[in-house]
Amino acid sequence: MEQDTRFMALALELARAAQGQTSPNPLVGAVVVRDGQVVGMGAHLKAGEPHAEVHALRMAGEKAQGATLYVTLEPCSHHGKTPPCAEAVVAAGISRVVVAVVDENPLVAGKGIALLRAAGVEVTVGVCAQEAKKLNEVFWHYMKTKRPFVTVKTASTLDGKIATSTGHSRWITGEAARSEVHELRRRHDAILVGVGTVLADDPQLTARASGELYGRQPVRVILDSQLRTPLEARVVRDLAAPTWIVTTPEAPEERRRAFAAADGVTLIALAAPLAVPDILERLGELGITSLLVEGGAEVNGSFLRAGAIQKVVSYVSLKLAGGHLAPTPFGGTGFATMDEAVPLADLSIERVSEQDVRIIGYPQWGQRE
Repeated sequence: MEQDTRFMALALELARAAQGQTSPNPLVGAVVVRDGQVVGMGAHLKAGEPHAEVHALRMAGEKAQGATLYVTLEPCSHHGKTPPCAEAVVAAGISRVVVAVVDENPLVAGKGIALLRAAGVEVTVGVCAQEAKKLNEVFWHYMKTKRPFVTVKTASTLDGKIATSTGHSRWITGEAARSEVHELRRRHDAILVGVGTVLADDPQLTARASGELYGRQPVRVILDSQLRTPLEARVVRDLAAPTWIVTTPEAPEERRRAFAAADGVTLIALAAPLAVPDILERLGELGITSLLVEGGAEVNGSFLRAGAIQKVVSYVSLKLAGGHLAPTPFGGTGFATMDEAVPLADLSIERVSEQDVRIIGYPQWGQRE
């Protein structure tokens, strides 16, 4: 068991390295071991390209005969954009397969394991299962709900302010925290803000390193019922990433025509007033599996009230802003009593610099008093 855990940990590390590249597919890593030595390894790098098992088996070559394969997700058994991995494992002569978790995709869901066992391959399931499930939290959520996994990212002072009473907010956190946010953006399919953020900050909403675009850029989603987004805004004119503006039939027709003529901008019309469940349903239909909400207090508050947050990433700067008019991360009407407040579980609290702390947690909607 100790050896199984060690090699599965390596497979998980390989899978993790591809974060932000495989959507809508899961992150998967694979390691081929013979006589206690790694002879092949690989990860799924992009949808439509070979799966992790194929990369690992190719590297192992003839050494795969009689070897053990460690894989973070059950090998697929169906023909999709690539051939079934379970068949490739059998053909390679693998004698034992160690699987972290069963694939909940109805097209697989235990069929890959059944195929392996029917071919005489020994299969062990459940090694490092919790780590593997958490690694693909986005994939599992989307498979079950057909809606994106929502992460709300906030940055506030120690006294809970996202700006001063005058609206000044640059910069609450330091460079280290801001660098992490760009990596967080890169790993998501889309970033969502309200039109108020666009009007106040004219943000780029892109993933950047040292000021330059890097990696796969997320779709920029703007909530804008009346199409108040300026045509001169960077999210409209820079063409650095697709921009989707979610609006309503109440938006002026001349504004609709103006945006229809803008390159790189897509209008998504939903019923007024805009409702979080409708937004998420439409984004899910458009293939968005993960959504990073970087809105202001009102947008964040609307997701909170809708119970539509799966994860919170909060950066807290060890400074004080004060002011009863200074905004906080979650606005709106909020909850009436502390019994309704949503507890967070599976917490991670780390210091990212001398002045900034990162807190990650998962809302437990079913555990409110």
